[in-house]
Amino acid sequence: MPATIHVIARVRAKEGKEEALKTVLLGVVPPSRREIACYQFDLLQSAADAREFCFVERWDREDALNQHGKSDYMMQAGAQMTDLVEAPPEIRRYVVV
Repeated sequence: MPATIHVIARVRAKEGKEEALKTVLLGVVPPSRREIACYQFDLLQSAADAREFCFVERWDREDALNQHGKSDYMMQAGAQMTDLVEAPPEIRRYVVV
């Protein structure tokens, strides 16, 4: 059986764009959590720096995670984020060892 995929996705808002970015990011949480292969999908905001956000995700299968990234709502959020972030999100995938 394949290992569960854990994802840490970090993104940093441009100065003054924190609330706008938070709105976009929060918008993907409910539909992501409804995906059948999604075990966890949490949005965190840094306690030390309000411009820093992080998704902590856990997925059943690699193919489900790949489909999630291609979903209409994720593509739309990506387009909305373009002018709100300093750089593209840093997305890393992990498995338990």
